[in-house]
Amino acid sequence: MTRKQKRLAVIAGGVGVVGVAVLLVLFALQEQIVYFHSPTDIAEKPVDPGTRIRLGGLVAEDSVNRGQGTAVEFAVTDTANTVEISYNGILPDLFREGQGVVVEGVFRPGNSQFVADTVLAKHDETYMPKEVADSLKAQGVWQGDGE
Repeated sequence: MTRKQKRLAVIAGGVGVVGVAVLLVLFALQEQIVYFHSPTDIAEKPVDPGTRIRLGGLVAEDSVNRGQGTAVEFAVTDTANTVEISYNGILPDLFREGQGVVVEGVFRPGNSQFVADTVLAKHDETYMPKEVADSLKAQGVWQGDGE
């Protein structure tokens, strides 16, 4: 084997090892990726029960029902469609009706109710998650900051 062939073999081996490492990382992270949906996306293309997603929109007016302890049920809407949410935990201080919210969790099997394990509320008067803002702007519901 010549010097040039050895060098090419080492380079090819290195590229192969890096390629395998990248594939392993992508495969491992596939379970951790959480896709964003709006209530209209859910209505148009239902998500399989047990699939972890992020759902964003506005907390529907007159939809917050507090149960015993930290249990709360509310609805998230993009004004075209609404999804019922069940959450057991402490809500963010800025959580209220009419505010932008992103919830993360899964749909119950055989039930249209979404069980959230994370609730994120907007943190100031100008913030709204980009995906939620884009979805609401596309429907002409939210104007945002003049963009």
